[in-house]
Amino acid sequence: MVLQRNKKALADAWKEACAAPSKATIVVPKGTYNLNKAFFLGPCKSPVVFQMDGILMAPSAAKGFKDGEGWVTFEKLQHLTITGTGTFDGNGGQSWGKKCKRTDYCEQLPINIRLNFITDSVIEGITTKDSKQFHFTVLEGENLLFTNLKIIAPEESWTTDGIHLGRSTNITITDTTIATGDDCISIGDGTKQLKITKVTCGPGHGISVGSLGKYQNELPVEDITVTDCTFKGTSNGVRIKTWQGSTDGVAKGMHFEKLTMDNVETPIIIDQKYCPWGACTQFEGKPSKIKVSDVVFKDIKGTSSTPKVLYLVCGAYPCEGIQLNNIDLKTTGSKIKGPAKSVCTNVKPEMSGTVNLPPCTTDDSA
Repeated sequence: MVLQRNKKALADAWKEACAAPSKATIVVPKGTYNLNKAFFLGPCKSPVVFQMDGILMAPSAAKGFKDGEGWVTFEKLQHLTITGTGTFDGNGGQSWGKKCKRTDYCEQLPINIRLNFITDSVIEGITTKDSKQFHFTVLEGENLLFTNLKIIAPEESWTTDGIHLGRSTNITITDTTIATGDDCISIGDGTKQLKITKVTCGPGHGISVGSLGKYQNELPVEDITVTDCTFKGTSNGVRIKTWQGSTDGVAKGMHFEKLTMDNVETPIIIDQKYCPWGACTQFEGKPSKIKVSDVVFKDIKGTSSTPKVLYLVCGAYPCEGIQLNNIDLKTTGSKIKGPAKSVCTNVKPEMSGTVNLPPCTTDDSA
């Protein structure tokens, strides 16, 4: 089924493909197609391939979307393949001017591609560009492969996380380039068995576990591996972030290995005093109660563009089982004022191999 240039074409093609008794393919051919919104609902009778060779273009104005809604949404599907060399263009330039500090403005912006309850599926080859909010949001996914993707937005674009995961299991993200104005990958509560490998991140805010602890009844995060990745000019490298004043929670079993930092502001971070835009002043002095444990930082090398090469600031429960193995980070660039610094609070990291870092201090000043 090949998409034609009319308003109902995509919906009609999906209806036909989803009802097919055997594997069906929807083709978006080369060309540019304006699309206000799309919702592809399953379950389908057979596997479906969404062959994306053209450009789907969102309207410039973000109107008619509920909080967290997708511009393009796939839901309740098994054996879905999204593939091709095409682009989902969120056309987000008009949406990035406002900050999110005192309003829910950013939450009301559409996510480029939302994947809800998708299992045993592959997303490969495509580009997502200039999303108004997150590029991908994955909710309760299982057995998913993201590979050979390009995720692009300007450095100044607010809240344009590349891939955000929540309550998902057995996810692989590999051979992907992400350049955004926020986290390249953000890992929300309930995420388990996640493998991130051969990702190039930058600009952006690095790869983050969290933020965690903002909401009640969050599920544990565990068994996370980030390996063979490169960070270029990001504000953070790899980061675990939990909100001040959070209720009890767990983040454990995380491995960050074979990483290259190129002019990264702070390469290694555990931040349990997380408070973006000053939005949690009511919790000031109230520690995070997310228990962080069994975290390995290994074979990490490169350069930091600020003195804080290591920032481990833990919460009410001291971080346990934090390992630093073969770390070689040097400071470089015009932002360097004073000697390099390792900040460590409520944590005693275990060091092995060659660790080229300054001694830990509790001095958190710049």
